[in-house]
Amino acid sequence: MQVYDEANALAAAIRESDLCREYRHLKEEIDGNETNRALIKEYKKLQMQLQLAAVAGAATSDEDSQRFQQIGALLFAQPVTSQFLLSEMRVQQMMADVYKTLSDAAGLEMPGI
Repeated sequence: MQVYDEANALAAAIRESDLCREYRHLKEEIDGNETNRALIKEYKKLQMQLQLAAVAGAATSDEDSQRFQQIGALLFAQPVTSQFLLSEMRVQQMMADVYKTLSDAAGLEMPGI
């Protein structure tokens, strides 16, 4: 059970990290504004569609690509949405780094990480 105890301690450390605190604070700001929340939701939906199409080797519609770029420009032009998206990326990078460390410790080979 020591591994699980350590995992719970790691979860607490992540939850209390400056990166996660900043992310939660910015998420609260985003969630408090319906327009920003809807734009970020649409941006992420389009991002996922475009990424899945790229992985599958499928063509993407010019309309989706253009809409993704337009929404991205709007979001990154506003300080709060830009800060939120960048904060989210930093948390995702931290989690990828932690996962790689754990995978390496277990001797798992994780392609692309």
